[in-house]
Amino acid sequence: MPNPATPTPTTTSTMPTTANTTPSTVKSTPTRPSNAPTRPSNVPTHASNVPARASNVPTCASAAPTCASRPGPQGGTRRLGRVAAAPLAAAALAVAGLPLAAAAEAEPSERKSRAGAGCLWAGTTHPQDSTVVASGTSFRCGAQSGAPYWFAGAATDRPSTVPTPGATASPVGKFSAGARQPGTSYTDYCVGNQLIPGTDDVYQVVRLPGDVMLWKAAHPISQWDFDSARPAPTWRTASLCIDGVLT
Repeated sequence: MPNPATPTPTTTSTMPTTANTTPSTVKSTPTRPSNAPTRPSNVPTHASNVPARASNVPTCASAAPTCASRPGPQGGTRRLGRVAAAPLAAAALAVAGLPLAAAAEAEPSERKSRAGAGCLWAGTTHPQDSTVVASGTSFRCGAQSGAPYWFAGAATDRPSTVPTPGATASPVGKFSAGARQPGTSYTDYCVGNQLIPGTDDVYQVVRLPGDVMLWKAAHPISQWDFDSARPAPTWRTASLCIDGVLT
């Protein structure tokens, strides 16, 4: 039986304990500093400080006739609408000396005036709807594409009422489009190295874009009924034709 006065020794374990070396994967969340300023409670939000549109202010679409002159909500003038643009454009044209109506009618009026002019034949002007006879063919003065024009009619046995000098020069200022004349040396041309005498054909005046006037072969000279002297034969030869160009 142990002596109660003698203490019982305790055994101290010398085995080392293993420390937990597994790193923690949980990131710590930084806390807000205690001295960080807070947002004032009296700062208005975006929605609260936007003034509402007055219900009695008309839109441009609803007030189109008066959109240009109606005052705005703050007493200023509203921006001009598209309705006011047209009067301003018209005013600008009027200030520049070109009224809108006059500008719109300028081209048609000019075309109408030119179409109403007479037709030229050998330098003489003949009125609209008049008829002339040239070497067995009647021609009526009319208009085509807004310009004077001679319309060839049926063959006739009536004598010529106008001269037939032939296509001796440019038709500008002498013959209107549609007029016909026997060819001359003026209308000679080349096909390759071959000379085509102008006297082989009857030529008609044609109008090209830009009001360019020139003679163009219309039909063989055999279809022209000469009641006056024939044009003189050409003086040119084939030696003047080089690669289709008349030199």
